[in-house]
Amino acid sequence: MERDRIKTEGTRVIVIGAGAAGMMASCAAAQGGARVLLLEKNEKTGKKIYITGKGRCNFTNLCETEEFFSHVPRNPRFLYSSVYGFDPYAVRDWFEERGVRTKTERGLRAFPASDHASDITRCLEKEMARLGVEVKLNAEVKDLLPASGEGTAAPADGKAAGAQRQAVRGVRLSDGTKLAADCVIVATGGLSYPSTGSTGDGYRFARDCGHTVTQLSPSLVPFNVEEADIPAMQGLSLKNVSFTVSEGKKKLFSEMGELMFTHFGVTGPLILSASAMVQEQIAKGRLSAQIDLKPALTEEKLDARFLREFAKSPNRSLRNALRSLYPSKLIPLVLERSGIDPDTPVHDVTQQQRKELVRQTKHLGLTLTSLRGYGEAVITRGGVDVRQIDPGTMESKVVKGLYFAGEVLDVDAMTGGFNLQIAWSTGRAAGLSAAGKEQG
Repeated sequence: MERDRIKTEGTRVIVIGAGAAGMMASCAAAQGGARVLLLEKNEKTGKKIYITGKGRCNFTNLCETEEFFSHVPRNPRFLYSSVYGFDPYAVRDWFEERGVRTKTERGLRAFPASDHASDITRCLEKEMARLGVEVKLNAEVKDLLPASGEGTAAPADGKAAGAQRQAVRGVRLSDGTKLAADCVIVATGGLSYPSTGSTGDGYRFARDCGHTVTQLSPSLVPFNVEEADIPAMQGLSLKNVSFTVSEGKKKLFSEMGELMFTHFGVTGPLILSASAMVQEQIAKGRLSAQIDLKPALTEEKLDARFLREFAKSPNRSLRNALRSLYPSKLIPLVLERSGIDPDTPVHDVTQQQRKELVRQTKHLGLTLTSLRGYGEAVITRGGVDVRQIDPGTMESKVVKGLYFAGEVLDVDAMTGGFNLQIAWSTGRAAGLSAAGKEQG
């Protein structure tokens, strides 16, 4: 039986949460010689891994390690030790050495060659089994247990500094069962995609132990927009466009990429990246945004392009003449916003109307009213205050033997494999440290 392979000696480590960080932490702790019990409240491991990258699992980004941190808007310096200790290339090699063939796509995004996220989860499951990790499913943790007493009491001032450091000695399950441990690793994820089990348990554990949890909000998430003509564009995807977000005259975000219109607003990789950069500002009020449909062309060159297209068929209606320039679904919106009758013959289009077409093409305006909710967010922004966590080991500075890894921490990154890399790096650091080993 698998239970028979559990180590009978060594440090006893309990890991809470069988996501990316939790499974990597379990592997690292077991590799370090610990007896590991992984608790997962779902019926299977890796539920969120299965839906990452649209089911393909963009498991890391093979940019240079120095560049990695430029994609982390929240507390990048905290990650230096863990990421350098287990960088994107080391992560790629870790999976390949264990039988997962990988490939690298645009933007240095790494995927399983099969395009199946299940390959990543299966690899982690096999490695845990090989190392003797005991996995207990449908096991929900109610709270953490201190060295003595029934509940984990917080320091008097709720802060690590100056408080007597406590120690954790196990967990209590929702059915009342108490499980002893020398160390506990909390890798419960955030609040995003709650259907995968990410319901904020780790934040509650942290607060109960006296940790500060910073303000939480959905990130890498679509925007709601005000304009009534956007729902008609639902399903239309635009590639190689520029998206700029501004607060008054201050530019907050501007990048080129892919976006998609929805019944509520806009989504897509470009939009998700923008959401991570304007969190504070949109919480205060609406923001203006512009889509440049032809970022490779200046206004002068775009106008010349219009003239060339119009010269080909001067008697065609404008709506038909624009089919070579825009997706058909977008033509009514551009013409409506330009104030031009779609049936206007091309030879009757005035210079002023053409100028307005150019303006709408280069500056298609949107009003961003709010972010969507956690149910559509890739990650959660905010989490356990990293000032209360040792960046080299992921151990709490408040409670001895308590570790945090992955999304539960107040670190987040852009799309492209960076957030899963954070999970692997922090999970490995926590696991090795809990087992009494250092990263090599």
